[in-house]
Amino acid sequence: MEKYSVSGCIVTYNNADKIEKTVASVLEETKGVEFKLFVVDNGSTDGTIELIKEKFPQVTVIDTKKNLGFGAGHNKVLEFLTSKYHVVINPDIFLKEDVITELSQYADRDETIGLLSPQIRFEDGRLQQLGKRNPTIKYLGSHRFHKGDKPSKTMIEYCMLDMPRDKPFEITNATGCFMFFRTSVFKEIGGFDERFFMYLEDCDITRRVSQKYKALHYPMADVYHRWERESKRNKKLLMIHIHSIIKYFLKWGLR
Repeated sequence: MEKYSVSGCIVTYNNADKIEKTVASVLEETKGVEFKLFVVDNGSTDGTIELIKEKFPQVTVIDTKKNLGFGAGHNKVLEFLTSKYHVVINPDIFLKEDVITELSQYADRDETIGLLSPQIRFEDGRLQQLGKRNPTIKYLGSHRFHKGDKPSKTMIEYCMLDMPRDKPFEITNATGCFMFFRTSVFKEIGGFDERFFMYLEDCDITRRVSQKYKALHYPMADVYHRWERESKRNKKLLMIHIHSIIKYFLKWGLR
């Protein structure tokens, strides 16, 4: 079986317009570790699979033939992982530095770390205000209807924006756009809960990791996210988001 110290997975569904930049940046910037990248395609019809195979023959493509959702798509690689660490990567992410090696080196220092979440920024470098505490109705409502760059008091609390940016700190909610797992932990908890088709599966898995291991925000490493917040504009995605919120609170309660 192929040996590599870090694996990564991108789940894609009709992302041919952006995934080339994502894959290229991840492969080009990840230099300090043996790295293996998987792309799980959820039934794309826009030529995504053909693009990946032509441009990046070193990438392993898994074609599910249908849209399984975010978490179930990522779980498709569980049986193939022999790595020490595994990275969940969105198809709208790109890197400017060797973040994966930096996170690997930090995780090597403490075997109780189960999950690391780097600093997520917009393409222009602005900080993305993403939840780091367990979601509540108050937090989710504030996050959804917030406008402008100046965070509210609730947003500061939810996103832990008052924490120092020069050292890691514990969180119970990491964004799914880029999640760095200890592979043994990712496997131990069974990956993502597939009841969540899309949205809040990242909150759920962080919460499960943090019950037994450390889940940390690592603000010294930057990852760039072409965040479009599609559920604010797309009614179908909005309904999926609402269903995920209901499932989350039925599972965890309102706290």
